Amino acid sequence: MAVVVGSICLVAWQIGSRFANYLSWPTTTSVVVQYVENIEFPAVTFCNLNRFQTQAVANLSAIFFLWSIVSGVLHLFDTRETFGQEIKDFLQGNQNFSIKEFTRNNGFYLNNSTLLDCEYFGEPCYPESFEHVFTEYGNCFTFNHINIPAKRRVSASGRGLSLLFDVKQAEFTDDPALGFVDVGITFAIHSPKAPPRFDGLGISTPVGMHAHAAIQQVKTIIQEYPWGECKRNIKLQHHKLYSTYGCLQECKARHIQNQCGCLPFMLPGNGTECDLDKFYNCVSPELYKIELAGLCTAGTHNSTCPVPCEETDYPTTISYSTFESEKALKFLSTKLKKRPEYIRHNLVYIDIRYHDLNYKMTRQQKALSVSELLADVGGQLGLFCGASMITIIEVVEYIFTNFCWMCVFLLLKAPEVPSWNTTDQNAQTHKRRIQEC
Repeated sequence: MAVVVGSICLVAWQIGSRFANYLSWPTTTSVVVQYVENIEFPAVTFCNLNRFQTQAVANLSAIFFLWSIVSGVLHLFDTRETFGQEIKDFLQGNQNFSIKEFTRNNGFYLNNSTLLDCEYFGEPCYPESFEHVFTEYGNCFTFNHINIPAKRRVSASGRGLSLLFDVKQAEFTDDPALGFVDVGITFAIHSPKAPPRFDGLGISTPVGMHAHAAIQQVKTIIQEYPWGECKRNIKLQHHKLYSTYGCLQECKARHIQNQCGCLPFMLPGNGTECDLDKFYNCVSPELYKIELAGLCTAGTHNSTCPVPCEETDYPTTISYSTFESEKALKFLSTKLKKRPEYIRHNLVYIDIRYHDLNYKMTRQQKALSVSELLADVGGQLGLFCGASMITIIEVVEYIFTNFCWMCVFLLLKAPEVPSWNTTDQNAQTHKRRIQEC
């Protein structure tokens, strides 16, 4: 009896610990490097660190502050207190001013004078190969965008996209008061199906430098809640691929459209475009409200924008060398008909290539499945009690059969219950007879 009771206590403790472990939703992470013959090339978005043409903003200093308000939907920046009165004066005198059209026409442009050389996998590319997009840096241009008819793939490592930019430092400018003190090209590497994100992910290349960007494709697969933090059924209305950044953009767009009755042109969606007055008096305060109240959050499963279940990133290793050497400088000076000083202060050379023809897959997996839990419980029962599923069924059958027989026995041997109503009637009859007597 002591052995049986002790074994039952042990098996109960072991099974309880196994269930507690399962309900903690443990996970493991596996990393697999897969080599392939060819691999899809990512999208690359390029921007000039100086956003506006000097001549266009010579008498329009408020444009820097206005653009900071407009681009606040992507990267929040407080200009209301510092430049509030100057912006108000500008808005009163320019009711029909369009910051979108002004930036498109007077921001950084891409043509044969700013893109001096472009080559993709040995084939020439042209300014027409890029698609215009608005970011916090104004006019930017994306190579290998989603609207191209066929996907670009790479079949050899060490070769990819090579570009030579002329930033035209004297022609473009920006306001140092807003933190724009550099000169050069910044670029972001991302999936063709996802919007470019520069906040914290942009790679800056200064003038007079040759940037060597070695990229690697990393695919991440995350389990659904409660094992992970993703939700598989979430889809975006205006992006083909779900991403946390794209989800936050659509979340801000919904709140702003509901509160202000218009939609900022830098956010996805269909609606009436917000003018400058709406941007300053409604959109900007609403963005701070969204930020402070936590109306658009990201990260966990119960946030507005949980992490995606599948995501593709392109971690990049950057190295720099001086551009150009003395001999190459003379060659380029003769070829481009530019002075060596101009080349040193305006040209940027960028190489973007795959390090190897492989991709790394990081997969989050369930550490304990239901079948493994049942096998573990069965092992504990067999080890301590010599029990199996058949044994458990036999015990249940034994208890059930004995219970049924006990019920039958009690029903057959139950004493007769006296009828109280009959006794009362006999007593009344006997009383009546006594009265008659």
